Amino acid sequence: MTTAGRRRFVLLDRDGTINVERDHLTDPDRIELIDGAAEALRDLAARGFGLVVVTNQSPIGRGMMDRARLAEIHERLTRELAARGARLDGIYFCPHHPDAGCACRKPATGMAEQASAEHGFELSECFVVGDSEGDIGLARALGATGILVRTGRGAETERAAAVHWDHVVDDLPAATQLIERLSPVLLA
Repeated sequence: MTTAGRRRFVLLDRDGTINVERDHLTDPDRIELIDGAAEALRDLAARGFGLVVVTNQSPIGRGMMDRARLAEIHERLTRELAARGARLDGIYFCPHHPDAGCACRKPATGMAEQASAEHGFELSECFVVGDSEGDIGLARALGATGILVRTGRGAETERAAAVHWDHVVDDLPAATQLIERLSPVLLA
């Protein structure tokens, strides 16, 4: 627990962080977990962290799929994680086209604010883990700790160096180890 008695949360990108990056994933059968991702999530949960996914899903806004299809994708992701002993506290998504100017598309904070309101955690105490500038921009906007993973598009993001991140690691298991080192007082 934090000094305020609240559980800390890790806000996770989906594509390229937990599951293999697919350009505009619209088929639940194409969900493939990145090696070690489920185990990393299981370890974080065992340490007392809350885990929520915050994911931009522009295929809805682009007319490539509907919300029902996205629900099928998230059900598949949830089943794949559960089969390996991992679970999420929530999945939040932005359905809008990148040009929509909404308040939820990362790096905007709408999804994180919704998760915080529903789960009662402090946004500035979070860790944000992802593979894109939007993910790291979200961390900056929240005053949270940003961790860039090199999976998915992360290696490209690191090379572009257009944003500042707090930490860069190879993958979600490495991010988990870093979070555990930075938060030694948390217990299950």
